[in-house]
Amino acid sequence: MAHAKRSLVLRTAGINCDAETVRALERAGSQVELVHLHALLESPSLLEGASLVVIPGGFSYGDDVSSGRIFGLELRHGLSSELARFVDGGGRVLGVCNGFQVLVESGLFEREPGSTTIPPRAIALTNNISARFECRWVHLKGERCAADWIEAGAVFPVPMAHGEGRFVTLDEATLTRLEAHGQVALRYVKADGSPATGPEDNPNGSTAAIAGLCDRTGRVLGLMPHPERNLDPWNHPEWTRLRAHGIERKQGEGQGFWDRLVASLPVLV
Repeated sequence: MAHAKRSLVLRTAGINCDAETVRALERAGSQVELVHLHALLESPSLLEGASLVVIPGGFSYGDDVSSGRIFGLELRHGLSSELARFVDGGGRVLGVCNGFQVLVESGLFEREPGSTTIPPRAIALTNNISARFECRWVHLKGERCAADWIEAGAVFPVPMAHGEGRFVTLDEATLTRLEAHGQVALRYVKADGSPATGPEDNPNGSTAAIAGLCDRTGRVLGLMPHPERNLDPWNHPEWTRLRAHGIERKQGEGQGFWDRLVASLPVLV
């Protein structure tokens, strides 16, 4: 029997988007296992044969201290070497919303390919510029980046829901370095794809309107909005209006995100 593209979806206390994530991956053709973080910490060998590890959205550990901090430190201190080897061996890691926050805390975005050393962080996801929880639909645009499965120039609607999603860098040099290495994967934009100009398009006030980031290899990706919440046509708040104007959508645009991701996965044995 041919080896399947196997995905591990991690859960722990407070993660609440795991079911939607599993559904999106299965619909895209992946074989999915829902795994508790503690099980992976105890048995890192669970990574063997997996093509993808996903950290879904939610409020891990109640987001005590800071969003994603505890989960991220568990990865940083308990699995950093194993995850580094997993990525360098061709495996992919994805974090959505809280999962993105977790990955930022883990240091995987700033790791030098081939190294198991995690450098000090120079990036963060901090409080929204509005100083409140923002829950609304936004538009994302794919950038030409190291994650070559991201469709450069494609614009799609996706819901967001977070209080600490504003992407910031330690200094201008850090932002320049991220851009130079092709690590900016997704940006907030207007519906027509033109640059975001204010909080109506970039609700959390992220630096350079960055909504998604990848590492230098393109195998680790994180984004704040939730593509797993736009899998079906009726997930969009204006789906009936779109139909009235003759716009038929066979699936939600978010499903296309997962379809492209799974199609790009290697089969690791």
